[in-house]
Amino acid sequence: MFDLFDKKKVPQSYQPMLESSEVLDFFSRSSLHQQAALLRLISRNLILKNIEDATMGYELQFEVDGAVIIGEPQAD
Repeated sequence: MFDLFDKKKVPQSYQPMLESSEVLDFFSRSSLHQQAALLRLISRNLILKNIEDATMGYELQFEVDGAVIIGEPQAD
């Protein structure tokens, strides 16, 4: 029967934020390729400034090279 008081799954947007230790633990367990994919997702909210100019994160291409992730401007 239909029960109005059944526990419903809480949408992800309403779930509490992860603690910083949980985020660090998740990041440390992920591979460089997974971390590069996360950087691609985060990059749309990122601006990199230096003395001369600023680069929007979505203008960068993130690739794994050996043991590091390289962010280079995308070729037009």
